[in-house]
Amino acid sequence: MPTVEESVYIARPPQEVFNFLSRGENIPVWDSSAVHAETVGTEPVAVGTRVKGASKVVGRKFDWTTEVIEFQPPTRLVSRSVEGKLEFTITHVLEPEGDGTRLNFRIDAASGLGGVFGKLADRFVEQAQARTVRANLETLAELLTEHPELGSSDA
Repeated sequence: MPTVEESVYIARPPQEVFNFLSRGENIPVWDSSAVHAETVGTEPVAVGTRVKGASKVVGRKFDWTTEVIEFQPPTRLVSRSVEGKLEFTITHVLEPEGDGTRLNFRIDAASGLGGVFGKLADRFVEQAQARTVRANLETLAELLTEHPELGSSDA
């Protein structure tokens, strides 16, 4: 199972980072590959909450639906795909670090991120996705640091 793992320091408390990450509508705000995303059903977010969206990976658009399978505020949020061509699990682990948060992000793709492009594309697509994940996490850290209101429970 191919995996992309990255980590970033965010100068905000874990609860504020968790609040922002747990809202499906916020995914396209910091994830450049996400075309759109929306929470299905009602709040509050919990195990079983679904998010529908679409992402562009190496120029190809994929629709997906994820379901929250672990929800432990403010330390752990895990979602897995339940609909769509790509099978994946995304894990967010948040740890206090100084006055902020260390976010450890991991995506596990069942057939390889390039599987839908053909086996030979796996390595290329995984490397491209790793660069995208790194850039997205840096965007997230900058966004939450410059706009702390985004981590409030009302945002």
